[in-house]
Amino acid sequence: MGKSCKIAFISNYINHHQIPFCNAMYQLLQGGFVFVQTEPMEEGRVRMGWHAAERPAYVRCFYEEPAGCRQLILDCDVALFGGTDDESYIQERLEAGKTVIRISERLYKTGQWKAVSPRGLWKKYHDHTRHRKAPVYLLCAGAYVASDFAIIRAYPGKMYCWGYFPETKHYDVDMLLSEKGYGKTKIPYLLWAARMIDWKHPELSVETARFLKEKGLTFHLDIIGDGELRSQTEDLAEKYGLGDCVSFLGYQPPEEVRRYMEQADIFLFTSDRQEGWGAVANEAMNSACALVADHMIGAVPYLVRNGENGLIYQDGRADRLFAAAERLVRDRAFGKELGKAAYRTIADVWNAENAAERLLELIGHLTGLSCAETDTGGNMDKPGQRSAETVRKPEGQQIAGRAGYAPCAQAGALSERFQKQV
Repeated sequence: MGKSCKIAFISNYINHHQIPFCNAMYQLLQGGFVFVQTEPMEEGRVRMGWHAAERPAYVRCFYEEPAGCRQLILDCDVALFGGTDDESYIQERLEAGKTVIRISERLYKTGQWKAVSPRGLWKKYHDHTRHRKAPVYLLCAGAYVASDFAIIRAYPGKMYCWGYFPETKHYDVDMLLSEKGYGKTKIPYLLWAARMIDWKHPELSVETARFLKEKGLTFHLDIIGDGELRSQTEDLAEKYGLGDCVSFLGYQPPEEVRRYMEQADIFLFTSDRQEGWGAVANEAMNSACALVADHMIGAVPYLVRNGENGLIYQDGRADRLFAAAERLVRDRAFGKELGKAAYRTIADVWNAENAAERLLELIGHLTGLSCAETDTGGNMDKPGQRSAETVRKPEGQQIAGRAGYAPCAQAGALSERFQKQV
């Protein structure tokens, strides 16, 4: 055991996707971890069930004790910084040359062409590029983050794979798979769950159902969520005459969504490039669903190996989404193979406990600190390397869904181009 290590995670507010990782850090550091919340959670998020009933013991609120939190951020060994655009929280630390590890989703969610904006480039230089040689590193919360930051020439050789880590549940996966299906006859069961907004494309779930019904296939699709496109999506389902095979369940709390995932055979993840990560992918895979996902979703290249633990379709190609869903409805054995492999991906690699252990080992490599005893067996990737056990490097350029990834493996600039593997 090394010296007592103090790590602060500064972000706008804590939510149920962050709590498992924060709990793991708090336990591994034996109390040497604090989460600094910079603002109260928005009322809309609270209504969606994102607010913990009780504040975790390690949470400190900057707006309640600004002087104490500012000193804590300055004095800790390592500051993890994410979820806020206000640089003032870490400015003093940056000026002092102390270690900062940023956590960021991609810069150019709506298109890398926006990198030509002079005003935008100046801000990104000020916040990121000027720290190229400083002890400032980047955890990439999405597979396309590194390519965005490479455009502005920030963090060369200092970017690492990261993501979101919602609660990981452990099942007898064979039993879980044996009980999947809809209704007493256990017909193929598809699920879609998200806010019903434009870039999450709820209409594609209905279009998929229309396609499957026109093929004469038996199935059921549940659509969970609420939002500005709900009535429009419901009208579309009515127009297509899908009342016998599609149900709209409205908003459901997170624990109920997980219950539906446990029953579903197939999970449709139809967001476009604006989905920086998409923790619903972790949750669906953890529930042993066969995931069908758009290739531009941030989580997908890190989590999904196309044809091995899920199916990836090309962004903008609804026909490929339909074909993937048809394949899984017709071949349920194949879907179960994907679901079982998906479960193992989350249970073994992409979970909060493993992420916390690997991050502390990475911090040790970067800073020389020995923050906690971990049980990774010495297989942590050194900076610039990837362990053969968890990451396979394919021939030529890395393609979404083919390379294996793990938290804190070094992140390369991934092309947005899609190539079909199966």
